[in-house]
Order: sequence, then structure tokens, then C-alpha cells
Amino acid sequence: MLTLFFRFALRNTLRHRLRSLLTLAGLIVAILAFGLLQTIISAWYAGVNAASPNRLISRNAISLTFPLPLAYAERIRAQEGIERLSWANWFGGVYIDESNFFPSFAVDAPSYFALYPEFVLPAEQQAAFIRDRRGAVVGAKLAKRFGWEVGDVVPLRGTIYPGNWDFVVRGIYHGRDASTDENQFFFQWDYLNERLRNTLPGMSNQVGIYLLQLAPGQNAAGVSVRVDAEFRNSLAETLTETEKAFQMSFVAMTGAIVSAIEIVSYVVILIIMAVMANTMAMAARERSREYATLKALGFPPHGIGMLVLAESLLLALAGGAIAVALTPPLASAISHQLEQFFPVFAVQTVTMQHQALAALGIGCVAAILPALRAMRIRITDGLRAIA
Repeated sequence: MLTLFFRFALRNTLRHRLRSLLTLAGLIVAILAFGLLQTIISAWYAGVNAASPNRLISRNAISLTFPLPLAYAERIRAQEGIERLSWANWFGGVYIDESNFFPSFAVDAPSYFALYPEFVLPAEQQAAFIRDRRGAVVGAKLAKRFGWEVGDVVPLRGTIYPGNWDFVVRGIYHGRDASTDENQFFFQWDYLNERLRNTLPGMSNQVGIYLLQLAPGQNAAGVSVRVDAEFRNSLAETLTETEKAFQMSFVAMTGAIVSAIEIVSYVVILIIMAVMANTMAMAARERSREYATLKALGFPPHGIGMLVLAESLLLALAGGAIAVALTPPLASAISHQLEQFFPVFAVQTVTMQHQALAALGIGCVAAILPALRAMRIRITDGLRAIA
């Protein structure tokens, strides 16, 4: 009986094939757009989600644009609860022209990668990087983007630190996890500092941020308070926070954009829900005589309502299934165009679950009014139209 019921619903769905196909196409596009917009939001938060709870970032309390003295390193290292310490400066170099943007950092070569086990770098390449003052380590995606290989010379034009800088690729790191950013460029902080001593002495021996790894069992809030207390009332006070909070501060700057994208993603669903409801209403109106006949034959009202719901769900779930299947390959194709903006652009499992729920919701909501109309139709009104 159940099989017969769904066969009947399927035949009704295919009765007006052009209308059904157009509605199906609209469903696929809408749910696909919803998934891609949600993926953009996930990509926006990728750095936040990938942040380690065991790492802290200490920066100048005034602003990230103000540096901290290198002399702070030992005083921070001496604080209770800190297992490892490193530092870095945002470099902001340009490769060939302005369109070739990627994050570039001057890092303390001996200590930096020990704090980031998610950056998988062969030991021999790390050793070569430490030995070469002009050495650089680049992410696998970045190397692929520009065709770099180990041993290549990469010229960058400084923006924050003026001049032409030549680096030798000594290592290419891969991400341990799918969420690891493979589009970054690292070189030796000592090389930057040496040049600044000769060209801009006032900018030498300055650190952009300190990176702290917590010792096992240590509380991030307690360690942060101790570090900041050490430099309270100094000329360069510190603000120490978890890596996640540090990353979140950048996302917060563009919070309005993220909110707008999220709103648009739900508006798309609401629009296709209205289109789907109109399709089902037209179908129910055309079949009023059939529903009246089914009632005259003894079909209960709820059975007729379930027939309308089944038809709506078959159409919505078919569109949702196709859209969910198309989302990962389409996102993969788009990711190559967006790598410089979104280093991690992958469809999350939760996004596909939301797409499936959206399709289910569209099918259910679109059928409510047509199903109620079909359930309430009177036999005499429906049969009168037959003559």
C-alpha cells in the first residue's frame, strides 16, 4: 500500500514535466547557492576554528601596528606556565605585482615551527632553512600557485619594510589537517633585523607578536594575566589572549559582511520556498476534482493531505540531493580562484546537513497550504466541476 501511495505521488510529480523540471532546477540552484554561501562563512572562520587552545598571542596593548621590544622575550619566557616561546613580524611583501598577495612573516627560525606541529616540514628542509639567512619556507598551495620549488630564488618588494628582498626557498610545508593554511610565506626574523639595523635602526629589535605555548595543565587566562602584569605601566604594555581570540578580532572587523552573506543565504531559501509553494498550490488546484473523487471513494482527508505532502517532498528532496552532490566539486573548482582570500575553502559536513534540512523544510512548508486545501475540499464542490 505504501509503495502504491508513493508511486501515485511520483506520477503526480511527473504529470507536468516542464513545470516540475523548472521547479527542480530552481531548487538545485537555491540549495546549491545556500551551501556555497555557508561555505564562504566557514572559510571566513577557518583561522578561528583551526586555532590551538594551547597557544597564546601577546601583542602591544595599543594596537597590533605597534611593536614590542625584543628584550621582552626572556621576561615572558620566565613566566610560569609557558613551555615554548617564539615571535614573528608581519612583512607584507609583494611578489612581482600587487595582485600576488599572500601572508608573509618574518619568524624566529629555531623556535617557530616547534609551536606549529600542524605545519609538516621535513627535518632536512627545516635544518636548511635555519642555516640559510635568506632561507624561506612556503606552503604547498602557495608553491604550487607560483610554481616554486626548493632552491628557487623569490624576490619580494617590501611595503612595511621598504626595499627589494631576495629569498631562497629552503622548505615547502604541508598541512597536517585539512583546515591548515598552506598559503603562507615564512623567512628568518634575523635576516629582517640585520637589514633594519643598517637601513632603519629605529625599527630594529622590534617584534610584532610573541607566540606562547602553554605548559600542560596550565590555564590560558591565568598565564595571560601574569604576562600582562609583568609589563603593566611600561612604555609598551602587552595584551595577551588565546590564539582563537586573536584570530576572532580580525573576523570581527568584517562582521557586517559575514552577517550580510548569512542573511542572503537564508533569503535564497525563503524565495525558493515561495516558488515551491506556488507550484504545489497550482498542482492542488488542478487536481481538486481528483481529490474529491478520492474522498467519494472513501479516502480519508489526512490521506489526501499526505499525498500532497509526498509529492512536495519528492520534488524538494530530489533537488536537495542533486544540490548536495554538486556542492563539493563546485566548491573545489571555486577554491582555486579564491585561494588568496580563503586559504581553506572546503564544504563542511554540517553545511551539507543544513542543505538537506533546508530541502526537507522547503518540501514540508510548501505543502502546508495546498494540503489543507485538498483536505478541506467538499465532494460536491469537486464533483460539480466534472459535468
